[in-house]
Amino acid sequence: MKGYYVPRKAGWDTHGLPVELEVEKKLGLDGKDQIEDYGLEPFIHECKESVWKYKGMWEQFSGQVGFWADMDDPYVTYHDDFIESEWWALKQIYDKGLLYKGFKIVPYCPRCGTPLSSHEVAQGYKQVKERSAIARFKVVGEDNKYILAWTTTPWTLPSNVALCVNPEEEYSEIKTKDGYTYIMAKALAEKVLGGEDAPTAPYEIIKTCKGTDLCGIEYEPLFSCAAEVAAKQHKKAHFVVADNYVTMEDGTGVVHIAPAFGEDDARVGRENDLPLVQLVDDKGNMTEETPFAGKFVKDADPEIIKDLDKRGLLFSAPKFEHDYPFCWRCDTPLIYYARESWFIKVTEVKDQMIENNKKINWIPQNIGTGRFGEWLNNIQDWAVSRNRYWGTPLNIWECPDCGERLSVGSREELFKLTGLEEAKTVELHRPFIDKFEIKCEKCGSMMKRVPEVIDCWFDSGAMPFAQHHYPFENKELFEQQYPAAFISEAVDQTRGWFYSLHAESTLLFGKPAYENVIVLGLVLDEDGNKMSKSKGNSVDPFEALDRFGADAIRWYFYINSAPWLPNRFHDKAVVECQRKFMGTLWNTYAFFVLYANIDEFDATKYSLEPEKLPVMDKWILSKLNSCVKSTDGFLNDYKITEAAKCLQDFVDDMSNWYVRRTRERFWASGMEQDKINAYMTLYTCLVTICKAAAPMIPFMTEEIYRNLVLSIAPDEPRSIHLLDYPVCDESLIDEELEKNMKEVLDIVVLGRAARNAVNIKNRQPIAKMYVKAEDTVSDFYTDIIADELNVKSVEFSDDVRGYTTYTFKPQLRTVGPKYGKQLQGIKDYLAGVDGNEAMDTLNAGGELKFDVAGTEVVLGKDDLLIEMTSKEGFVEQGDNKITVVLDTNLTPELIEEGYVRELISKIQTMRKEAGFEVMDLITVYEKDNETLAKYLSDNRDFVLKEVMATDIVTDSADGYTKEWDINGEHVTLGVKKN
Repeated sequence: MKGYYVPRKAGWDTHGLPVELEVEKKLGLDGKDQIEDYGLEPFIHECKESVWKYKGMWEQFSGQVGFWADMDDPYVTYHDDFIESEWWALKQIYDKGLLYKGFKIVPYCPRCGTPLSSHEVAQGYKQVKERSAIARFKVVGEDNKYILAWTTTPWTLPSNVALCVNPEEEYSEIKTKDGYTYIMAKALAEKVLGGEDAPTAPYEIIKTCKGTDLCGIEYEPLFSCAAEVAAKQHKKAHFVVADNYVTMEDGTGVVHIAPAFGEDDARVGRENDLPLVQLVDDKGNMTEETPFAGKFVKDADPEIIKDLDKRGLLFSAPKFEHDYPFCWRCDTPLIYYARESWFIKVTEVKDQMIENNKKINWIPQNIGTGRFGEWLNNIQDWAVSRNRYWGTPLNIWECPDCGERLSVGSREELFKLTGLEEAKTVELHRPFIDKFEIKCEKCGSMMKRVPEVIDCWFDSGAMPFAQHHYPFENKELFEQQYPAAFISEAVDQTRGWFYSLHAESTLLFGKPAYENVIVLGLVLDEDGNKMSKSKGNSVDPFEALDRFGADAIRWYFYINSAPWLPNRFHDKAVVECQRKFMGTLWNTYAFFVLYANIDEFDATKYSLEPEKLPVMDKWILSKLNSCVKSTDGFLNDYKITEAAKCLQDFVDDMSNWYVRRTRERFWASGMEQDKINAYMTLYTCLVTICKAAAPMIPFMTEEIYRNLVLSIAPDEPRSIHLLDYPVCDESLIDEELEKNMKEVLDIVVLGRAARNAVNIKNRQPIAKMYVKAEDTVSDFYTDIIADELNVKSVEFSDDVRGYTTYTFKPQLRTVGPKYGKQLQGIKDYLAGVDGNEAMDTLNAGGELKFDVAGTEVVLGKDDLLIEMTSKEGFVEQGDNKITVVLDTNLTPELIEEGYVRELISKIQTMRKEAGFEVMDLITVYEKDNETLAKYLSDNRDFVLKEVMATDIVTDSADGYTKEWDINGEHVTLGVKKN
């Protein structure tokens, strides 16, 4: 609608472990061994079939919510063209020396048998309560002397090879009540050993030293299996080392080191030439060498604690609560595990990624500088390989004899390297691609492809170029569309899609992948809890769409809160948002259609002539163009909620002020100019506001457009979405007019509040209204106020003190400390003052002075609670700028007029209930109330005109009848169509 061509290519992310898990479930398989027994080729075929299981549902869903995309020509991440583009990208990265194989501690899922990237780990944290262990490590050659070390992962203790202290901190030998001597951090001694009930208290510090002084002390291994593995590696183990990463925040200030199970442990191991003892297999089970063979690591924790306790090597096993990572796919606890893996060296381009991030307009900005920016500041190399099956094969061939490697960037290149014609058409998946071997130029042996596939997040980050099979074709098309002007996803994608796009774009093209990004908050339930099927608080989106319609749900998310904030979704909230905006817009449209059909009004036969318009028409057109200008500006700045509120405010003004104030113009007979003006003004407002709202509520605006426009102008574009977005006509904006009308509206709101305060209905006329405001308005506007509030006259005045006064009470917070003894006297004095005179004194001098029981009291405004109140027979309402006062004294004439208006209202209600058409003429009947019969007779002509009646018959009831209680007067009324 803004004149740009916006291609919307649908896409299907098809690779990855979730697909494999679903296929495993379908086939009754469990784990990698059973998959390989089943056969890799049929398993891959099942994966390919599985990904289309929900295709129809997603296509229906996308269409139903109005997210229109090209479903006939989507990109599919498992298609060979897509994978070939990824191969090109991986080769570019490899040739730059940024794709390497390393032996590294990786977050590892033992159930899935594959490492996870750091941004995948970030998606699966849960808060868990577990037992930790403070173990006693016996110092070699010393009786009853132990080093205390704490670990949150007892299952790593069988693989322990060293203990680590902080070189700069103080450590103590401490003799305790239980007869042991412990070595630990001095700063944590009281926390670990102290306390009235502790068996170690009281304790005595024998000597203190720096951490470096402990280095080299040898201790007996907790488990002999670790010592045996260390001996086979011919490396020294089980002694104290030092490193600055040890903190004094928790534990004992001594950290147990198992280099196979932690990044810091691995680094300390390398720096001190420690053996790598890994007594956990790739399924997460303790190995045969340990006393806990076959147990899953988390199940082994309590067994290890029991074993240590039995052997007198457990000091304590405190419970603790912490965040622990679980596999986001299968919900298995992750372990940090030493594995060979392929990494993309993103740390090499870290500075460039940070600079590129500064070029992106993040909405909100704090995600870019905070969550995403901090992530970039601390990025680790991307563990990109997966030891699985259904994914893009890693395009590295390796020689088994000499270790030579090469990266293949295309099927054509594979053909040239192998000489096999089928390389040009081979499916780029396992096991098909694994059949191709390449002769090693270095030693002449046959190179084989490495077995890994790649992280499916790499597929996601490759989408911008791989969807076009770049660089093999569509080069110009890709370059024309890159980088994306705008993307949007939920906040949990900060370390997922947002990151993979950014990393690959920086590595390959040296620039950001997107210019603007709206980060969406998560959808919560009514109570603010995360939705979950297991909790029973999730909402079925298809049911919600069927119940409310797409427009209502879309509008709820636009208007409810800023997109990046968490959003509480519940039925009542959707219905209320739907009522306030869509319901109001539809009712206004229905009002127009009702009378346009009666008058057979055709907007193509007339034109809007601004110079001929009355003030109300000029005002609403000014508001319309101001709204278009603001909405357009907000959307250009990605301020979605502000744009929605602007549209909602205009529709409210159009319906509840403009139409209500001008509806009688539509009832006039014939087609006089004033009626044409009203029709053309409302028609213009409806069509224009629908254009402005079309991107947000596409279905309702389309229906209104087709009925209002295409029914009389079939040659116009067949959809509202094919129109240009409306442009503000500055010549129609009158800021002074809008300002004056806003003041009128503010006065009316306060006037209604004043009526409600004394329970006087709006149909009851009031004699006088006084207004104190910064600006006065012309008679035109005062007439509107009088008509709207049903008052006989409106008077603007700088002083409404004749009808209002002020009451004063002491502010106890400030007066109490100063005049505690005189407090009751102060209250009594303030209750008796002339409110207006006291306010004058306060405004003039800034304080009130008076005497209480011989004590001079001085009170400033901060010492007083001041409230404006009404005098007898008047009611007042005000805000910071405006005060209105209504004269509530009612004469008999006013009371009679109030009853007449009530009678007219009841008769109009009965017309609708009886099913009469708008233009039907009727006869009115009254029975059983002489007072009301007299009021009808005395005001006969006025009533006949208002209710479109030809006669009023009293003391009789006919036609559609109904009993009413009108302000305590009981009566039976009847309406009958002539």
